[in-house]
Amino acid sequence: MGRPYLTEEHEIFRESLRKFLEKEAYPYYEEWEKKKEVPRSFWKKMGEQGFLCPQVDEKYGGFNADFGYAVVLNEELEKVGSGMVGIGLHNDITIPYIETYGTEEQKARWLPGAVSGDLISAIAMTEPGAGSDLQGVQTTAIDDGNHYILNGEKTFITNGYSADLVVVVCKTDPKAQPAYKGMSLIVVEAGTPGFKKGKKLQKLGQHANDTSELIFEDARVPKANLLGEEGRGFYYLMEKLQQERLMVAIQAQNAAERMLEITIDYVKQRRAFGKSISKFQNTQFKIAELATEMKIGRSFLDQLIVDHMNNKPIVTEVSMAKWWITDLAKKVASECLQLHGGYGYMEEYEIARRYRDITVTSIYAGSNEIMKQIIAKNLGL
Repeated sequence: MGRPYLTEEHEIFRESLRKFLEKEAYPYYEEWEKKKEVPRSFWKKMGEQGFLCPQVDEKYGGFNADFGYAVVLNEELEKVGSGMVGIGLHNDITIPYIETYGTEEQKARWLPGAVSGDLISAIAMTEPGAGSDLQGVQTTAIDDGNHYILNGEKTFITNGYSADLVVVVCKTDPKAQPAYKGMSLIVVEAGTPGFKKGKKLQKLGQHANDTSELIFEDARVPKANLLGEEGRGFYYLMEKLQQERLMVAIQAQNAAERMLEITIDYVKQRRAFGKSISKFQNTQFKIAELATEMKIGRSFLDQLIVDHMNNKPIVTEVSMAKWWITDLAKKVASECLQLHGGYGYMEEYEIARRYRDITVTSIYAGSNEIMKQIIAKNLGL
């Protein structure tokens, strides 16, 4: 199956990334799951090899890579395990805000470290009382001369525990009506007085992906850390969420493909009633159905990647892909675990971890219910 957005250069990059991960990630992944984070030493190695933020301009250390490189990176990291998503979040979700809306001074200050692995980034949208409804954000940033005074709490923040800089979604004008007109993006650096990180959260899955609460208590942040214009934060989020949701669809599609691959191997080896369970009609039909749906998902996804690379507005289609492919991946996880029988429930089998890890994809980056609302609205309903 041809993937028009991938060239020979992308595949050479994939080969070198795969070799790197086989040496530096696969052998340690279980340990990272136990420690609930990917170590900083690994981030540094990724940076040294050119695997962090390759899209960044050359003058800041990147190599102006196109989105095809992001696809390859996320596919290979997903094969290691879904707990690697923090790297994709840094590369393709957080840092693009600085690239697009940052001043020259901000880019020169933060992008080189983001590329080298010296700076790990996070984006703080979700709060204890506000998830997919971004307008409900309560964190405030009040003008205080040359500084903003930040107060509020964020939760479920990927890379939150490790982050050196956090793009914080907050309200610089809490009284604005409608509420979204008062929202801004402010970059808060680790070590800022009044900025504290909570403990690593205990999640159902994606254990290597460090996730924590962030607390702002009269945190003094220089005005120079405002990204773009005051009051434009909601518009910036709307512009960037297309890519974030596309990344989630790519992650889920690849997780599904990996689950089917390991299940096909397993059913060929496992025997019952004197023959391989791959010879039972039920097994064949289940796998045929999943393979068909996944092929449909892959075709749709590949077209969206091409459209995204051509800067087409595909918010509706990306919302469709995000909900449909993540729901499909959850179905694949459930059917594939069932085909593993009792062994599927054992931690040492990869399918058990995949089953846990995939669940959250239908929740983060905007829940699937929100995706359907967006689609319905864009269809004129």
